[in-house]
Amino acid sequence: MTDHESSTGPTARQRIDTSVPHSARIWNYWLGGKDNYPVDEEAGDAYTAVFPGIVTIARSSRAFLGRTIRYLVEEAGVRQFLDVGTGLPTVDNTHQVAQRLAPEAKVVYVDNDPLVLAHARVLLTSSKEGATDYVDASLFEPDRILAAAAKTLDLTRPTALILSGILGHVGDYDQARSIVRQLVDGLPSGSYLSVNDGSRGTDPAYEAAQDGYNETGAVPYFLRPVSRIEAFFEGLELVEPGVVSVPLWRPEATAGSGAPTPIGQHGGLGRKP
Repeated sequence: MTDHESSTGPTARQRIDTSVPHSARIWNYWLGGKDNYPVDEEAGDAYTAVFPGIVTIARSSRAFLGRTIRYLVEEAGVRQFLDVGTGLPTVDNTHQVAQRLAPEAKVVYVDNDPLVLAHARVLLTSSKEGATDYVDASLFEPDRILAAAAKTLDLTRPTALILSGILGHVGDYDQARSIVRQLVDGLPSGSYLSVNDGSRGTDPAYEAAQDGYNETGAVPYFLRPVSRIEAFFEGLELVEPGVVSVPLWRPEATAGSGAPTPIGQHGGLGRKP
């Protein structure tokens, strides 16, 4: 365990509402996790009945995260990670992938969901050489996130900022871009931004299913045109192949696998000059 204890605030003590489906718990269900409730399984099953491909999207997003972390550790030499919008622990969490390759890696997770906080102990395991910490904060508090992360990370050294499946929860696009800019501005030259989010323009069935989900009263998640996902990287140097459908981002060849198929989830990795 890291010497740092997880940071808790008022939001950590919120009651976990099991009567309304929750996106993090539904995502966990699609990934094969067990940290969910019947209402989440019902919502997840209703979604997959309309669009079965959501399970592929969830798992492809997780695989993209793993490939970007491996690139950051092995090719970019990054040893610090700030994962905002962590979600529920599953398999191959950021610290697990990073510390398998570089045991000295340090990871700070950020989320303000009370259920995620309840499971934060799973995320706080660490190699002896490295460190992990959990910050109870909202994506809408970039200054607070950076200040808290600085207790574990040395923010004068290159750091990878991970925003995986979280920016779609910010309904106002200009606000989403502002949040990204503020977080990136708090990191030094040589840092990286990793983003992957649901996109429009690739799969109409996905768009219809997500739009329907947003009308159920659950916390909405807004799909965006690829050009808007690309714009999150303004001012950064995109790592090849740029912003693409996540299965196409540096796919790993496996025996018997054909060419990856594009899906409605786009992502990329950019370096701060």
